[in-house]
Amino acid sequence: MTRVLHVLDHSLPLHSGYTFRTRAILKAQEAAGLDVRAITGQRHETEIEERSAPGAVETVEGLTFHRTAGVPSGPILLSEFREMGALTRSIQTLARDWRPDLIHAHSPALCGGAALQAARALGVPFVYEIRAFWEDAAVGNKTGREGSLVYRLTRALETQVAKRADALFTICDGLRGDLIARGLDPAKIDVMPNGVDLSLFGDPPPRDAALGEALGIAPGAPVIGYIGSFYDYEGVDDLIAAMPLLRQTHPDARLVIVGAGEMDADWRAAAAALPDPEAVIFTGRVPHAEVARYYSLIDVLAYPRKASRLTDLVTPLKPLEAMAQRRIVAASHVGGHRELIEDGVTGALFEPDNPAACAATLARLLDAREGWEALREAGVARVRERHDWARNAERYLSVYQALLTNLKRKGEAAGGHDGSRPSSAGPSAEQHSLRA
Repeated sequence: MTRVLHVLDHSLPLHSGYTFRTRAILKAQEAAGLDVRAITGQRHETEIEERSAPGAVETVEGLTFHRTAGVPSGPILLSEFREMGALTRSIQTLARDWRPDLIHAHSPALCGGAALQAARALGVPFVYEIRAFWEDAAVGNKTGREGSLVYRLTRALETQVAKRADALFTICDGLRGDLIARGLDPAKIDVMPNGVDLSLFGDPPPRDAALGEALGIAPGAPVIGYIGSFYDYEGVDDLIAAMPLLRQTHPDARLVIVGAGEMDADWRAAAAALPDPEAVIFTGRVPHAEVARYYSLIDVLAYPRKASRLTDLVTPLKPLEAMAQRRIVAASHVGGHRELIEDGVTGALFEPDNPAACAATLARLLDAREGWEALREAGVARVRERHDWARNAERYLSVYQALLTNLKRKGEAAGGHDGSRPSSAGPSAEQHSLRA
């Protein structure tokens, strides 16, 4: 059985689009007959209440996660290289016992760089998957500045790791196109789009009347919803600003915002300043198992992402989950949304950074209920066709097989190691150049 080690920034039990994508990948690969494990870097430790001991192993939802102990420390750049070194050592320590056939790292580049060093030292193929350019994510999160030294160094490391990977995946065409513009070989880059585990989605639950009453939502009132991350680039402030305009034609309309995060206070303040602040309902953080109850109340899921490099290049996960839940989706006309939603067919698109355009699109959807069933059917069909993890994960298998076959041929030609398990080869020139 082929063993694949996934290298991650963070994982379950933390909940995020990143961890849900990881869970789907690992579950799908297990179902396909692979033996999979994952290892997280030190940044996972900064997000949890109790830090892991060296060599700690955690089982979550039947999946095995190895932890890298400690937290990043030291001045900028030195801290990152220490972090990368710690993860490399953790991978090598794990490999001495578990002996993976292949290492599959997921962005950011610190995970990729650490995994590349370990893979070259171990003599196994290295696959790198880019889910977003984290320098752009830092700009979107207001923790970084485009064009800064850190931004340029992060971008340079990402490009270097991508070029040296034996195979490369991105989650969407936007990221693939950007890498090709950097000079990477298009034939080397496969797209593994965001997806959903359709086995988790059956018929949508009926409206939860008790929850609606608890939130103060009258039966029959139009409900707009946002369920997702609380980052500035998500543009929920524009959605809040759209509500007074929407209520001019739909006075009973309510907006339900599910979640919490760094923009919580700002968005609550924006809602409190509205002429009718009661039009916006914040639920706070909701247990993942309870989210379906909130979906049952919502007529239209709105995703008003602001225009930026991040949102133009990266596809989100939440619109796909909404379509799988047979919900109507309205989203801003940024590149990441355009890859997922066909305007007027599987959902509706509106101009980003424009509350009036958002309100007008929501009003048109609420006025056209006779077309909702067609939108729902088309959305579910699109997810089944293009974004079913059980089907999409098969794309990894052919790439893995090609890499392992090539490694075996090289080993046979050299008359030595056959590539079926890691060798004890020392650091390569590529490893030394990453450290420089």
